[in-house]
This record gives sequence, structure tokens and C-alpha cells, in this order.
Amino acid sequence: QRKSSASANGLAEAFNKTLCNLLKKVVSKSKRDCHERMEEALWAYSTTYRTPTQATRYSLAFGVDAVLPLERQIPSLRLAIQEGLTEEENARLRLAELEALDETRLEAQQNLECYQAHLYRAFNKKVCLRCFQVADQVLAVRRPIITSHKSGGKFTSKWDGPYVAQEAFKWCLEAC
Repeated sequence: QRKSSASANGLAEAFNKTLCNLLKKVVSKSKRDCHERMEEALWAYSTTYRTPTQATRYSLAFGVDAVLPLERQIPSLRLAIQEGLTEEENARLRLAELEALDETRLEAQQNLECYQAHLYRAFNKKVCLRCFQVADQVLAVRRPIITSHKSGGKFTSKWDGPYVAQEAFKWCLEAC
């Protein structure tokens, strides 16, 4: 149970970060209308096309694309067709859309897995496995304590060293 709550907490934090970034984009300079723009930000979040799933969150939840407010003012072909249907035909159409929803979600899950595999391969292309032996010379990355202050100049080295390795350890990650 602890693992699921931790992953849910991570998802909530990721959502909060995304929501804060969206609010920064839609809130005006005064930042006093943040509470008024929350609905707009949530609408943007749920109707934005996601590359990993190749769908919007709204369409994955409800099985249909969201009707944009602009489509209400200037009727689209989709709305014109739906308004011309009888109540029974509309119910049949909605039932068919809901039956296709499981297939759509499965397809989105497969797209997500393909996307993650692609990211995994792209990341691993750039990772070089390096093994050091005792007495090898190594360099260490220079990391300033305060990153906002640029010490040195454009041509200062980003590395410290060389250092001589005193011990060699076998290092690997283990799944928890």
C-alpha cells in the first residue's frame, strides 16, 4: 500500500507542477485573477493533445472530443449532425462511442509504452558505461555551491582534477 500512495503522491505533485505552469501562462500580469483563471487552465489541461498517448485527457475519459466554446457560437459539422439526430439515435451513437472507449484507452496505453521505449532507447544511446581501475586518472565535475554566481569566466574549466582512483567499486542499481 505504501508504494501506491507514493506513486499517487508523485502523480499529484506532477499534476500540481503542470497546473502551476499553465496558470503562469494564463494569469495576467496582476496575478489577482488566478482563481478566476483556474477553470480555463483546467480546460486547457484536459483538452490538450498529449504526445505519449496521442490523445487528449478528455477524450480518454469520456470517449469523445470536447466541444470547444467556439463551436457553440459557430456551429461545426459535428454539432450540426448531432443536433439533427433523434434522441434514440443519439443514445445509440453515444453507446457505440462508450463501447469503443476501452479500445481507445488500450491503444493509448500501447502508444504510451512505445513512447517510453523510444525515450529509453534515446537515453541509453547517450549513456556510456565506464569502468575505472585502481590508479586510473579521473576528472570530477566542478559544481559550485551557489549556481547563480558565475565564478571565473567563459574559459574556466568545468572539471577538477585529475585525481588518481584509490579504490574501485562494483556499482549497480537494484530495484526496490
